Amino acid sequence: MASASTSKKRKRDDNESKISFALSSQPKSQLGPVLANFPAIKPPKSTPFHCYQTEKVTVDEDTQFAELPTLVAGETDAVDFFSSSETRRASVGSRYFVAVHNKRTKTTTIREAPLHILTHQVKALKSLKPAEVSTLQRLEARAALGESFGTKKAKQAIKARERNKVDASAMETVADHLQESIQRNTQALPSREEAQATADSTRLVPPYDPDAETPSEIYPLHNVIPEVEWKTLSPSAIIQASSGMERKALLTYQRSNWVNQHLNLVCASPSPSKTHIKILMYISIMMSFRNLTIRKFDKLTVYEKLSAVPSIVIDGLMSRFTETPRGSTEPQSTSQTETLLLTHMFALCLRIDDYATDTTIIANDLSQKVATINALFKSLGCKISKLTIHDLKRLGLPDSAGETKRAVLSTPLVFPKPRVKRRT
Repeated sequence: MASASTSKKRKRDDNESKISFALSSQPKSQLGPVLANFPAIKPPKSTPFHCYQTEKVTVDEDTQFAELPTLVAGETDAVDFFSSSETRRASVGSRYFVAVHNKRTKTTTIREAPLHILTHQVKALKSLKPAEVSTLQRLEARAALGESFGTKKAKQAIKARERNKVDASAMETVADHLQESIQRNTQALPSREEAQATADSTRLVPPYDPDAETPSEIYPLHNVIPEVEWKTLSPSAIIQASSGMERKALLTYQRSNWVNQHLNLVCASPSPSKTHIKILMYISIMMSFRNLTIRKFDKLTVYEKLSAVPSIVIDGLMSRFTETPRGSTEPQSTSQTETLLLTHMFALCLRIDDYATDTTIIANDLSQKVATINALFKSLGCKISKLTIHDLKRLGLPDSAGETKRAVLSTPLVFPKPRVKRRT
């Protein structure tokens, strides 16, 4: 009998210990329980709280109450409690549920609940505005913290800032003096026109006429080739030559395709232009002179290798396109003198080409990049562009030549403006 009663009691206890779980049958969007966290002051248990929706959103059957934008607020006689801005951040990545157990039905009902972190504000302090803190006060407070808790390196940086700090109040007494001093010193500065004139006078180009009305007047011939040197050049031997090979052999520099092509074109005319032949002869001399002086050179060696050139021409090239360092008797070429030599040469090339020169051939003759040669032509006031149909007809060139960019010199003369570096 005892064993039978024991078995019945155990069976009754097992039935009582069974618990079932169920989800809440209320609509998902209906107002439900809220989890509140009070990290600072906790209100009395009797404090009433209300839940408000902060944004107007469309609510349907699948909208969860926990996902709605809500605010929980309550108050006592002295303090207001309300949801803080940390509420949304605290719920990211987590979901919270509230369970209610019914002892009679032995059912635990589960429903999702939003989490709210509540902050507070003392009602008596609402009307008081916080004291404004200046930038100087912030810096001073930061320095004090650094002095107390900073590393050795941070303390050294604070001391360095203190040493470099400028006392603005001390500058007030000298402001008028500084202004007068600036005005007095700036009176000696050149005007914009004077500064432009100074810049133009230092350009590495031949002497020019800024008021020229035609391209031929911009760089007069004898501003490039002095008249004394011009008179020593004789074109008769080249005119009498019967072939291009003979003419080429009479040139000082024989490896220039540009000079050879133009010389053959000039001599193919029934009445060759002596002026053009002499200019081509001078360009050839300049090319040979450049090759001999571009590196360290001996003056006597230059005269020996240019023995066929009148000595007065070599003397003129030496004086204009080389420099003699202080304390030395040997001339040398510099980047400035080489640029000056090339711009003089290109001014002559423009004259031969009727002021529209193909720079690619010249770049190959001088073993330079086309961009480098174009930059020098631009410094003369040229524009690098394709020729128009009118220019092609004027120069007697075929239509196919219009695809090639050339250095074109025109009036009024306009020099390129210096580039201004952008601040980074």
